[in-house]
Amino acid sequence: MQNTPIDTNRLGPLWCSMPPEPRKSPDGAQRKDREGNLQWVTSVTVVPKEGRRVENIDVVVSGLQPQGITAGAEVKIINLESNKWAVDGRSGESYRADEITPVNGPAAPGGSAAPASGARGKASGGES
Repeated sequence: MQNTPIDTNRLGPLWCSMPPEPRKSPDGAQRKDREGNLQWVTSVTVVPKEGRRVENIDVVVSGLQPQGITAGAEVKIINLESNKWAVDGRSGESYRADEITPVNGPAAPGGSAAPASGARGKASGGES
């Protein structure tokens, strides 16, 4: 299925609800993308500019673990895409991005929460 770009400028503020953690496979290993880069998942609360519907999404990035992102911090997402998927009778939507950064610059060393184990939500069901 095809990825659909999302214009984050049309969204309201984006807030980290759970800091980046390793994206895990069902056997507990950290997932990698097609190029072999490690994957990280960050839960983000999307507050729309119009309307009252707030949504939480899990955004996957590949490469180095995003730094300086803590729960409650406003974040910027670079090249956000959604992907509708269907596998073995299950379906959903996953989200990927090139990068997630804190809006106010990186936090001081030691300021981010330690990664927890296990991926959550919509992004964990997508393909690698």
